[in-house]
Amino acid sequence: MNMEDANQRLNKLSSIPFGELFSQKDMHSIIINKGKTGQLLELALGLRLSNTNLDFENGELKTNKCDAFGNPKETVFITQISGIIDELIEERPFENTHLYEKIKNILYVPVCKDGDPYKWMFLPSIHIDLKLPRFSPLFDIWQQDYYSICKQLRNHIENSKDGFIHTSNGTHLQVRSKDSRPYHPIYSNVYGRYISNKNHAFYFQKQFVNDIRKMNH
Repeated sequence: MNMEDANQRLNKLSSIPFGELFSQKDMHSIIINKGKTGQLLELALGLRLSNTNLDFENGELKTNKCDAFGNPKETVFITQISGIIDELIEERPFENTHLYEKIKNILYVPVCKDGDPYKWMFLPSIHIDLKLPRFSPLFDIWQQDYYSICKQLRNHIENSKDGFIHTSNGTHLQVRSKDSRPYHPIYSNVYGRYISNKNHAFYFQKQFVNDIRKMNH
């Protein structure tokens, strides 16, 4: 399934309480699994999606927990950075990066999980394709954020007391720690040493959600 088809299908289902959308059997499964997003989308789209890789033919899916009005409750995970740390340190051109591949064509799907699971619902999804002129402001923000974060990471490595990377923010993008025990330190070939004692990841901050909702109105 491609992004356009998924967007159309999900928007037809938006604002319908899960109790009306899914069967009793499916609702029981949803409650048992605590509303895991991958399962919800499998049920809604009739797809078999991997829990670790919610990709479509021509882009990536990004989901987020929100309130009934679409206000974000969380940041949006993009990708871990342990395997790409040196391309960030060396400031590889934005459009040639792994990050760009992950965000150049995305379907943002907000899920309201307030209260009773039978009242949970999908809210209208937003398809962002950076090739389209209307999204050039987003491209500009994300490109600026990328180069700013690259510089912040280098500054942390070279000037912080522990020599490790730390949370780095742009307007929409953020890099912060994302790991669980046993931790996965990040090694940089550029510096020839570990530059973090745990893995980190790119996220979209809540401002990203607020801005794309304004653009979509």
